[in-house]
Amino acid sequence: MKKKLKYFIYSLIILLTFAIGNGIYADIPVQDLKNEYANEHSQFIEVDEMNVHYRDEGEGFPIVLIHGTAASLHTWDAWTDDLKKTNRVIRMDLPAFGITGPNKNADYSLQAYTDFLNSFIEKLKLKKFHLAGNSLGGNIAWNYVADYPHKVEKLILVDASGLPTNKQPPSIFKMAKNPLLKTLFLYVTPKMLIKKNIEEVYADDSKITEELVNRYHKMALRVGNRKAFIDRAKTDFGSDSLVNINKLKTIMTPTLLIWGAQDLWIPIDNGIRMDRILVNSTLKVLENSGHVPMEENPKESLKLTRDFLN
Repeated sequence: MKKKLKYFIYSLIILLTFAIGNGIYADIPVQDLKNEYANEHSQFIEVDEMNVHYRDEGEGFPIVLIHGTAASLHTWDAWTDDLKKTNRVIRMDLPAFGITGPNKNADYSLQAYTDFLNSFIEKLKLKKFHLAGNSLGGNIAWNYVADYPHKVEKLILVDASGLPTNKQPPSIFKMAKNPLLKTLFLYVTPKMLIKKNIEEVYADDSKITEELVNRYHKMALRVGNRKAFIDRAKTDFGSDSLVNINKLKTIMTPTLLIWGAQDLWIPIDNGIRMDRILVNSTLKVLENSGHVPMEENPKESLKLTRDFLN
């Protein structure tokens, strides 16, 4: 109880200090983000009454890439630049994040995300494809494969969530669940808070550029995204571990697990357990990576992916 109180007071002081020193951060209009972060490959498609931002590049056998919490399709930039030489590469901003933004029902359950992915896939008329996901995106990916096993040729899970962990939730999730702090978060979302969050998911902080922090920060400030993040933080994705384990056991699709050995959010123990549960999987560990190997160490993670796909 004392630890919780200390954390609350500490977080409150930090937010108030930032508010006084940096001012209130206003929401960023969608059009401003489109002007800065959409490019010639960006397209928009209506799915479940959302105007979903996605990119569809290259030719060949399709591969769909799904990002994690608080990220955007840009986290796959390096992978896309390479994979589009031989494959059709499709990626989207998930509901609650990026330029896509919140959904009208504020439903960010795993089932809602899986249904969204299926609707998106059907809109693009994809019959068969590879599927890759990081963190939350990995959780969505393996749940999708469990529900639609005949659509995915090969599955790639990068530090995927879905199994319980003995790690404490990341600080930003704790903040989003606290009644007072989450109210402040709607108006006070300093860039340093976002940078701290990125430092937690990177093993090598020297790779964190100002451009990277700015993009994550601006996407967080997209109209509706802060409220959506709070709504998503209420969702318990790992409460029924037995159901998740049984569902993982049903997946026969060839699966590559890529895990950062220095992942502080979803530790390597989770990757080892997931590899033991899955029937047809291979685990590859990147010693110098944290929670987002495809962004932090794209060359190494890409080599593992290409070897697996080939």
